[in-house]
Amino acid sequence: MDLLRIILIAVVALEHLYFLYFEMFAWETIGKKTFRSLAPELFTPTKALAANQGLYNGFLAAGLIWSLVISDQQWSDNVAIFFLVCVIIAGIYGALTASKKIFYVQALPAIIALILVLL
Repeated sequence: MDLLRIILIAVVALEHLYFLYFEMFAWETIGKKTFRSLAPELFTPTKALAANQGLYNGFLAAGLIWSLVISDQQWSDNVAIFFLVCVIIAGIYGALTASKKIFYVQALPAIIALILVLL
């Protein structure tokens, strides 16, 4: 169970590192493929906004990675809980405001990881 918890937290962190990458550095290429509902001409003028969003995703990834390197289990769990809840809230908000798919890609893995941390 412990290994599965670590793997799921790492998966959520890696997802957010990927979000950081495509929102900060590949918004006009990967972003267009990911957010097909947006008009293609919107990607260039929104590049700075996406980069800001990517930076926040990087902070989420950093917090989750930090939780994996803390040696004290209680402290590690508390940090993981905080950042997983942040990811879940962001995923639910994204699902309600942008695309239902965001719930399954972002929030659901974090919910499963959170359950494993709490058990």
